[in-house]
Amino acid sequence: MVSYRKRGESWQYEISYKDLDGKYKKIRKSGFQLKAEAELAASQVRSNYIDVRSFRDGNIALSTYFKKWIQLYKENSVSEVTLVKYNNTLSHIKRLFGTITLRELNRTLYQEKINEFASQHAPRTVATFHKQIRAAILDAIDEKIILTDPTRRTVITGRSIIHPQKALNYADWQKLVNNLDTADKEKMIIYLAAVTGMRYAEIVGLTLDSIDFANATVTVNRTWDYKYHTGFKPTKNKASVRTIPVDSRTLIKLKQYTATMSTTAKPIFATTTPAPVSAEINKTLTSILKSLGIPRITFHGLRHTHASVLLYQGVSVLSVSKRLGHANITTTQATYLHVIKELEEQDNDKIISILDNL
Repeated sequence: MVSYRKRGESWQYEISYKDLDGKYKKIRKSGFQLKAEAELAASQVRSNYIDVRSFRDGNIALSTYFKKWIQLYKENSVSEVTLVKYNNTLSHIKRLFGTITLRELNRTLYQEKINEFASQHAPRTVATFHKQIRAAILDAIDEKIILTDPTRRTVITGRSIIHPQKALNYADWQKLVNNLDTADKEKMIIYLAAVTGMRYAEIVGLTLDSIDFANATVTVNRTWDYKYHTGFKPTKNKASVRTIPVDSRTLIKLKQYTATMSTTAKPIFATTTPAPVSAEINKTLTSILKSLGIPRITFHGLRHTHASVLLYQGVSVLSVSKRLGHANITTTQATYLHVIKELEEQDNDKIISILDNL
């Protein structure tokens, strides 16, 4: 709203507006000899920036606007995990864009900053980063805070990633398992992944009552949010709830690792300190594999290794599927198609050999 009044010999305009926090503020300017001059000046402010919030808020840093945007539109409408991701984006914005304001941001500058981010991140990460910023920018345009879209037609690139080997062969799997000091938390986690095929979140979600020492089994019925520390979470799907038989050596190692533990409320790998995040466990695994002269795989590759070893040793696809907690056998067949085809060729050779000896 705009109002005008005469102060002494000059005129003043006053523009009332509501800022992004919902608080009413005012812009005043005086010194105009004629009321018409004050009206013209006020109209220029409004026409140049469409509304008065553009006059004020176009001068705020992108990081400040994005923070306000999260508070207004995301804090009460997304999960805690998703909110953490938005706040991570905010941290990157602060580092990359600094004090650059919405009004200063243009396509060239925005592309330069995206390219800088892309030099250290994979294309998928860059795309997510850009998508979240763009969502806020489009809202700023809708609110007439800025007039043009600096994120339009942004080119998404990223650092090329050399994908490691998917799984270990039988000999390397044995070598790894036999050279792990399972008194160490991270090495015990790696050991369990290698001999059970459990997912990382499943392993760090194990509690004392998950382990049945009498029947030599480990039960998976929930996972642990190791990344954002929000506590226990459901399993990936219903089929992921399962009971896994374990060998006597694994049972002994579990007894030794949990010997001093008494509470069943906390995961056995997060009783005193938080469970390591996936990046940490992958770093540890990479270091161990390098020291043993074994090709690098990711932590998830231990799950693939376990399944491949079982299949090559003659365990049925159905049994492997149940042990891994796949939703159906089709998932297992699709994931390990290369192994199944190789085994099928071996079976065909056996069939021909049997028929040749008739």
